[in-house]
Amino acid sequence: MKPKATRAQIFAVMLLTLLALAIGVLIAALYGNFSMSSKNMPQTAMPGMNQSNGSMPGMNMKGTTAPAPVASLPTALMSSVSQMNGLVMPPGMIMTADTSMEAMEDMAAVDLTKIAYTAPADARGNQILEPKVEKGFKVFNLDVSLINWNILPGTQVAAYAFNRQVPGPRIQVTEGDRIRMIVKNNLPEPTTVHWHGMILPNNMDGPADVTQKPIAPGESYTYEFTVKQSGTYFYHSHKDVDRQQTLGMYGALIVEPKNKANTPAFDQDVTVQLQEWTVKQGYTFPSMPMEGLLPNFFTINGKAYPSTETVNAKVGEKIRFRFIGSNNAFIHPMHIHGGPFKIVATDGNPVPVAAQIEKDTINVAPGERYDVIWTAREKGKWLLHCHIAHHATNDNVEVQGAGGLTMLINVT
Repeated sequence: MKPKATRAQIFAVMLLTLLALAIGVLIAALYGNFSMSSKNMPQTAMPGMNQSNGSMPGMNMKGTTAPAPVASLPTALMSSVSQMNGLVMPPGMIMTADTSMEAMEDMAAVDLTKIAYTAPADARGNQILEPKVEKGFKVFNLDVSLINWNILPGTQVAAYAFNRQVPGPRIQVTEGDRIRMIVKNNLPEPTTVHWHGMILPNNMDGPADVTQKPIAPGESYTYEFTVKQSGTYFYHSHKDVDRQQTLGMYGALIVEPKNKANTPAFDQDVTVQLQEWTVKQGYTFPSMPMEGLLPNFFTINGKAYPSTETVNAKVGEKIRFRFIGSNNAFIHPMHIHGGPFKIVATDGNPVPVAAQIEKDTINVAPGERYDVIWTAREKGKWLLHCHIAHHATNDNVEVQGAGGLTMLINVT
């Protein structure tokens, strides 16, 4: 079947079509307005955008805009702590209709009416707990309660505490010891204790509702095991951990090796336990990486700089720092001025000599432990501190040159 149109006719139609297209583009370019302006769009064109003033939030339509005069800016609204069903909630907390009462109880401030003891303002945590020896066991008694604790002379926190101190007492044992930990719960809520990093029978491990029934208020529980390792460990709550541990329920567990032949030489042994605190309008909330609960205070061994302890040393002395991530929410890059340190153990395990490296900053994550040896090379005041600058302040303020996670090493 032959086509009805000739080749000449088809070519003529194509030519006319291209010519019409070119003319249309030329007219649009000369007279059309293709600028992106809210004035050219109907108000319903972009739902969610306020176009009444010719602007689009988040989009710079007209280049750089000069800042408004300070005096013309609205006054900032001051948020405040609030109460919900009798619970004190932090400012900035986002709560919705489906937020459970259990969740609110977990995030609420410590109930100040249930605190029966206030520690002296200059009290120190991490005190050595001496055991009793009974039938071949070293017996340690731990009492858990709510206390008031000063992290600075003018700053007090409400804390969950072992033996009325933050952090709890330092437990020092030797590899091979048989130990018995008797935990008395004087909290207004159940709790348990976990022996972080230790090799022990499963029913002694401590996770609530997993390996044991929680210890009810007023009751006691006994943990027994033989110490099979050496190194730096710690103990902490394992019931509502994001609340109880964060609010102070932790302590160092130091295990000396039975054979010290391979222990690196040092002159001083210093434990550094890290923690974050959220204190608002006199109330203490559990620090968490979420709205309203971000921390504004930070402590080493229960104190914020300048109330942290000062380490005194002579030139040439070696100090073993035991960094313990007893905190829950953040990784802390811990830095020492005055020269590098050598990493000799991680999580209680010795680092082989050939693998020991030197650094001046080490990231300490929650639950981690690092043993490092730092040599005092020069006289002077040298800082040990977290290198996240906010973590070295007290409520965003530097005091005597620092704050929070800072210690002073005074070398003479």
